[in-house]
Amino acid sequence: MKKLFLLSLFIVSSLTFQNLNAQSFPQMDASPMDLVVARPDKNSPPIARVIYSRPQKKGRDVFGDLVPYGEVWRTGANEATELTIYTSLKFGQTILKPGTYTLYTIPGEDKWTIIINSDTNVWGAYSYKKEKDVARILVDCKEAAAPIESLSMIFRPEKDGTTLMIGWDDHYVEIPFKKA
Repeated sequence: MKKLFLLSLFIVSSLTFQNLNAQSFPQMDASPMDLVVARPDKNSPPIARVIYSRPQKKGRDVFGDLVPYGEVWRTGANEATELTIYTSLKFGQTILKPGTYTLYTIPGEDKWTIIINSDTNVWGAYSYKKEKDVARILVDCKEAAAPIESLSMIFRPEKDGTTLMIGWDDHYVEIPFKKA
């Protein structure tokens, strides 16, 4: 009888402990991860993909303050933004081969430097290494028609490739990728 009682107590304790552990999930990230995919049309295979985290404006001054002008930015929050190319694409004068890269930017008031870097799986821009840059281009920074609360990205299909649009707060940039 004593053995049966101890066995029952052990089983009940184990089940109670398992239930407590099974319910401990972290809160949702303040800057959730998102992804965008470039396809010529919905039935075509992808030509590029971007994985990034989406910080929120939350009433803050974004460019020039939260994201300083003239400094390398991870182009999102948390891990540096990841760009995967599935088919060779021309970025400025450089042909990007299929593979995964990191997408950094250097925001300016009127123009942004867009950087494709070969160092992947990095957090933020803290370990950014210029010598790992594959290519850089300069694009115009444009005023958005309406405020953008969350950092947002989307690919716009083009006849000769795709354009990555990045917008946040009251600005956006367009980054062209051409068929190689």
